[in-house]
Amino acid sequence: MKYITFAVPCYNSESYMRRCIDSLLTGGKDVEIILINDGSTDGTAQIADEYQLTYPDIVRAVHKENGGHGSGVNKGLELARGVYYKVVDSDDWLDRDAYRKLLARVKEFCGGGRAEFEDDIPDLFVCNYVYDHLAEGSKRSMDYRNIFPTEEMCNWNTIGHFRPSQYLIMHSLMFRTEILRKSGVKLPEHTFYVDNLFSYQPLPYVESIYYMDIDLYHYYLGREDQSVNEKMLMKRIDQQIRVTELVAKSVDLNGVKKKYPRLASYMTRNISIMLSISSIHLLLIKTAEAEQKRKDMWERIRAYNSALYFRLRFSTLSGLTYLPGRIGGKLTVSGYRFARKIYQFQ
Repeated sequence: MKYITFAVPCYNSESYMRRCIDSLLTGGKDVEIILINDGSTDGTAQIADEYQLTYPDIVRAVHKENGGHGSGVNKGLELARGVYYKVVDSDDWLDRDAYRKLLARVKEFCGGGRAEFEDDIPDLFVCNYVYDHLAEGSKRSMDYRNIFPTEEMCNWNTIGHFRPSQYLIMHSLMFRTEILRKSGVKLPEHTFYVDNLFSYQPLPYVESIYYMDIDLYHYYLGREDQSVNEKMLMKRIDQQIRVTELVAKSVDLNGVKKKYPRLASYMTRNISIMLSISSIHLLLIKTAEAEQKRKDMWERIRAYNSALYFRLRFSTLSGLTYLPGRIGGKLTVSGYRFARKIYQFQ
């Protein structure tokens, strides 16, 4: 039995992918590692093949035409044989001690391979992640102690409240593979920021959650070409807008609210955060075209769901990023700069 499938989308990753893969090999034959070479033009393919040859019972190398990060995630999910599915970006890595603890708990839930465990295991594992500025020698751990009870099964109706700086991202989540397939999540190709959809659309299908207060995932920050880099966000703003709208349309929040009101509140706030990011970076571009895109983005939300629009516009953070006039725009950017300094994000 493979308890966890790790999907590692790789594109021109030869200079750092070994660090990622070596950290995942800690799980031995209890896991499978799918290395998805996304049409790389450097030595990525050869490295992936090398690992498959050395660890044939653990590693699978998959070579495909370039389709972007989302395409790699989709391919990994299509091929996954593990009970759980986790995406690890090729420039990131897992803490070995935390990883061992997670795998031991998964195996405990799965009864050492018994076939009758399916209804008793968590649909979702949540662990902490670490913003790792290797070049600066600084780290910042993001935990969920105020939201989920530690190492106790819970559900969306028994969770606590998210702080403004807290949200669930791909790096903190490990879904049951069948939950992901049931949700129908499929990420668009040739598009950045699709991890937002992956960590959003499946949530209403999750009926049981298990939180481990361990710093599992190291999220590397510092590369100039990184998608979360501010310059890259502005360069790829059309893709950010597209993903924001896909997220907003992927789930019936009214239906979620009837069953899981706390989850519906969180999911609404998540859309608000994404709208805020798009609005702010359109302001930073400082062109008439960008300002028109900002207006159009909000109008498309209004056309799709007017009730959602008015809630986002007048009762959430995103509304503060769509203040009228030049003064409103300056206030928005000033607030963003302050938050960026406090929370030390890219």
